Amino acid sequence: MKGHGPIDAMEYPRFSGIRTFMRLPHVTDLENVDFAVIGAPFDTGATYRVGARFGPEGIRSASVLLRPYNASLDVLIFDHLSGVDYGDFGVVPGYLPESHNKITEGMRPLLEAGVTPIVLGGDHSVTLPELRAVVEKFGPVALIQFDSHGDVWEGYFGGKDTHGTPFRRAIEEGLLDTSRSIQIGLRGPVYEFADIQQSRDLGFQVVTADEVRQLGLDRVISAIQERAGDGPCFLTFDIDFVDPTFAPATGTPEVGGFTSWESQYLVRGLQGLNFVAFDLVEVSPPYDNAGATTCLLAANLVYEFISLLALARRGS
Repeated sequence: MKGHGPIDAMEYPRFSGIRTFMRLPHVTDLENVDFAVIGAPFDTGATYRVGARFGPEGIRSASVLLRPYNASLDVLIFDHLSGVDYGDFGVVPGYLPESHNKITEGMRPLLEAGVTPIVLGGDHSVTLPELRAVVEKFGPVALIQFDSHGDVWEGYFGGKDTHGTPFRRAIEEGLLDTSRSIQIGLRGPVYEFADIQQSRDLGFQVVTADEVRQLGLDRVISAIQERAGDGPCFLTFDIDFVDPTFAPATGTPEVGGFTSWESQYLVRGLQGLNFVAFDLVEVSPPYDNAGATTCLLAANLVYEFISLLALARRGS
């Protein structure tokens, strides 16, 4: 093992111990740390169903089933990476600007230490303050967004910041290199044609859910790879990309989505990209089923993020 890694399940059963992601140590000293999982328990940006503030807790609880060897990618993660659970960002319930500021402030020491942050949301508004911190170090980044919604609305009820607006704000603030950014999986009823077109007008490449099915997964992966190129990338995964049959626990579910395996396959196909940060958002455990299906899938997708980092380190 390279450094920090999970507790040995042969010494401590999976149902025991404090709930951290993948049973990693809860550590805030960033020496000898390659990646850190952090919670952003904030859902004041939600416009329909709230509950994503409990997402980090639910994902961590489901993550106890994860094991160090990713058989699909043939990588023993902790031979190449040292990882920790950094805890949660401080937030101010009910106060979006103040919470966003705290998230940006909380991201800075991780990035300054050369640690790759992996954030557990929270609603999708939390990606905006994460991007603000990431861009301070790396400059404008490519956004790879798996989502059923573009999240580029101008605003809601006169307000500028919700979980439906972060990427319009990010473009306005110069945080994204839209020439390298792509949105995958957009679908569902909208108000008019312009609701989908506005992402393209802002510079994103868009692959709708229907187009994913027409092209096939491998061609979509090739499109992402070609679009993102060699520069710094931020991967944001909204769990509503997945069909509610597989991920019912989310704030704004849309039918016609993707299976858990399709989601894993797409993420696994992103090997070789220069990821500087990740997040997984919009898991709302109060709406999950008895088996915590959504939380379990979310934990496994974060595991794939970590595996991509391990592959990149092994390759170097």
